[in-house]
Amino acid sequence: MRPQAIPTVQIDNSHVIVTEWRFPPGAETGWHTHAHDYVVVPMTDGNLVLETDEGIKTSNLVKGRSYTRNMGVSHNVINPGPGEVIFVEVEIR
Repeated sequence: MRPQAIPTVQIDNSHVIVTEWRFPPGAETGWHTHAHDYVVVPMTDGNLVLETDEGIKTSNLVKGRSYTRNMGVSHNVINPGPGEVIFVEVEIR
């Protein structure tokens, strides 16, 4: 059993949901499917492991280098490293 990543919703309105995600070492989100297109803004450098339907993938986050994904993505996100990983997720309604 892994610890859970810590979400803090900063904005939730008719246009966007903005959530800060904090991943202590070993933490995970649990399996989930994204209901909206979204943008991730890394606040720290770090590597995350993504358990997906297609297998295991690695996501290399670079502080300040944003990326986007489309709705429908299903995965479990895990911090395998020794340090905390933080990003802000902006879901577009």
